[in-house]
Amino acid sequence: MKRNMLTGLGVLLLVFASCKEEKKEAKMLKQQEQTEVKTTNFTQWAETPPMGWNSWDCYGPTVTEKEVKANTDYMAENLKSFGWEYVVVDIRWFVENTKASGYNQTDPIYVMDEYGRYQPATNKFPSAKDGQGFKPLADYVHSKGLKFGIHIMRGIPVEAVNKKLLIKGTEGITADQIYSPEEQCKWLTDNYTVVADKPGAQEYYNSIMELYASWGVDFIKIDDLSAPIYHQGEIDLIRNAIDQTGREIVLSTSPGETPVDAAAHVDSHANMWRMVNDVWDEWWHMKHLIKTSEDWYPYIGDGTWPDCDMIPLGRISIRGERGEDRMTRLTKEEQYSLMSFFTIFKSPLFFGGDLPSNDEFTLSLLTNKDVLEMHEKATNVKQVFQTEDELAVTSKNPETGATYVALFNLGDKEVKTVSVTLEQLGLSEELKATNLWSGEAFEYSGKTVEASLKPHESILLKLQ
Repeated sequence: MKRNMLTGLGVLLLVFASCKEEKKEAKMLKQQEQTEVKTTNFTQWAETPPMGWNSWDCYGPTVTEKEVKANTDYMAENLKSFGWEYVVVDIRWFVENTKASGYNQTDPIYVMDEYGRYQPATNKFPSAKDGQGFKPLADYVHSKGLKFGIHIMRGIPVEAVNKKLLIKGTEGITADQIYSPEEQCKWLTDNYTVVADKPGAQEYYNSIMELYASWGVDFIKIDDLSAPIYHQGEIDLIRNAIDQTGREIVLSTSPGETPVDAAAHVDSHANMWRMVNDVWDEWWHMKHLIKTSEDWYPYIGDGTWPDCDMIPLGRISIRGERGEDRMTRLTKEEQYSLMSFFTIFKSPLFFGGDLPSNDEFTLSLLTNKDVLEMHEKATNVKQVFQTEDELAVTSKNPETGATYVALFNLGDKEVKTVSVTLEQLGLSEELKATNLWSGEAFEYSGKTVEASLKPHESILLKLQ
């Protein structure tokens, strides 16, 4: 009897050891798969800074399908040949009764499926009827030779948590099992935080990215990821989820001042990330952006890009969040300065105004071939110097050997002579200088390039 008991115990131990080994192997295989996902070279999807249009500055959370199509048509006709390609539907496309200037957080009517995944509101996007989602609109954008993007908020819908909706891809895990009210977004409370290490957390993000990939989404901007808290755990989940779809979806993290101590992480997980909060058509926004950008020059390039935010030019705030319907309040000199900084810094370029409302001057800012060539091809972007009122930035075109330099008078009161030496630009001899915006020759003498600039004025030069 004792021998039989020992024999039985030995069998049980062998079975236990075998099961344990199988679990260990399964765990190792899962870890290997996750590692393989994380090493997907997503940087190839944005080898140059992405360029496009975003609905936020002109329509806030209220943009309609008709308006998206009108901006798509304009881009295809007027901007596509210059490299502009993304059309992005910004915030709250899944709320039937949202509003400009305040959202409506009192009694929002959300549209979502049985797995807690937001769907386009058909009163704003009629083609989404019958559960088609954004696929018909994405197909329209693609038919124009362009790419389609959307905005979402970090986390899982509060409504999905309250209803305990099933998470797709799990066996019985529901939304209320993966959330936390901690660190909920302060300014828009549609969602709760997803707790990254909870069973079902990865599956939830997998499920929404799977849905977006099936719609044909090429770009996703995810809000409340960077500030006031850097949500590294959810960013990891998002990176894995995008990569497991097999679709090349460019990832933009937003909003606000991404902490510099997270630079290595965001650079290895996102194609672009915001450096500041929203940039609107007031000069102090530009000064703050330029100051904050100082820390981010080393991270420019190789498929990942510090993001200056949207371009608040043209006709903005038709139903926006800041002010009344208007053409941008920035002067022409300030508009040149904004575009000069965004382009020499190699920021992603996302125009915020209503494209069909563009005047000739606004269009000229978006279609200058020499400026856009610098934006696309220049490397080795460096800040030469920055003071309270002056800035000099340089870069080089490795294909042509051209050196670019932008000089700025950031001050509010005085005309200033802003200058750099050829040595500071890495040049040993005098070269011909051209003003990139006007195409005219720029004269300088000796070993110093200098310009007399009015307040908020700049000059963008090519030396070759």
